[in-house]
Amino acid sequence: MPRTFTLASRASQLAQIQTNIVLAAFQELYPPSANDDSFPKFTTSFMSTAGDKNQSQALYLLGGKALWTKELEVALKDGEVDMLIHSCKDVPTTLPEGCIISAILEREDPVDSLVVKKGETWKTLDDLPKGSVVGTSSVRRVAQLKRKYPDLKFLDVISRRRLISGRRNTRLAKLDASDGPYAALILAKAGLVRLGMGDRISSDITPPTLYHAVSQGALAIEVRSDDAEAIELCKRITHRETLWKCSAERACLRVLEGGCSVPVGVASDLSKDAQSGAEVLTLTGSVTAIDGSVHVEHTLKEAINSLEDAEKVGAKLAKILIDTGAKKILDEINVDRERRVAEAKIEDQVKATESIA
Repeated sequence: MPRTFTLASRASQLAQIQTNIVLAAFQELYPPSANDDSFPKFTTSFMSTAGDKNQSQALYLLGGKALWTKELEVALKDGEVDMLIHSCKDVPTTLPEGCIISAILEREDPVDSLVVKKGETWKTLDDLPKGSVVGTSSVRRVAQLKRKYPDLKFLDVISRRRLISGRRNTRLAKLDASDGPYAALILAKAGLVRLGMGDRISSDITPPTLYHAVSQGALAIEVRSDDAEAIELCKRITHRETLWKCSAERACLRVLEGGCSVPVGVASDLSKDAQSGAEVLTLTGSVTAIDGSVHVEHTLKEAINSLEDAEKVGAKLAKILIDTGAKKILDEINVDRERRVAEAKIEDQVKATESIA
């Protein structure tokens, strides 16, 4: 009897859309309308994670990427669900024992985009008046853009209750409010496109002005490492070029040991050498101090023949970045985070005491 696979993800609007994209990819291979008793079946399940539930602290202080995946992985390992659908950029570079990434689908454009307040004519960051407030939840974006746009105000720590609800339409409502402080937001282009809001994009912010997050724009499927049937199914919808590029980017981040809020930016390209026909991976990595004062960047361009080769390029790039100043930047970021976490805990305690009184 054919097996029914449960595809699970976070309950946010975007996560559900992304899960349905994966569901559609499987159903294209195994159409429900075919009424073939040998075909596997697919269903979906959605749940809230710690990252969704905590709406009071800035993302920068909340911890690593496991905030978005931990509860889902418990359900996966317990056999309650069979496949987890993630934004690949939210997946930790080291997974729990017994879990693996079994597929990465073809990537949407991984760049970040500028969205300006409705009614304004600005198109780019260069158009914004001095002192304009640009909202973003990413210290990576803030760190990089402070270097080129010192006259703009980038909010590197934003109350998630004020701006980030996990739904980009809520963010846009805050942006467009007549009394809102924001002249523009910076969001991942892929998320806007998947939500059907691509028409709000004023312009893309591309490298070298802004390097995108590791694996941004790609969807990943996580399964149990002993689930041979799920692994084989996932191979059928994997996009090899995206897999190689994202794996190289993730290998770089793994060696740097950066979390989801660490200002590590990347760009990757996979092409064929016109003369030899060999596949060539071009990978750029950058690490930037939170205030934009220090920036380390390097590019590697190497011929590769396998996924393992791609990962080796990523690891090699990370070591070069570390040796040329990235370690000092990341160490200082960790110290800053610990200080801010301590301050946030004190603030929470004060609020709790006031509420009781």
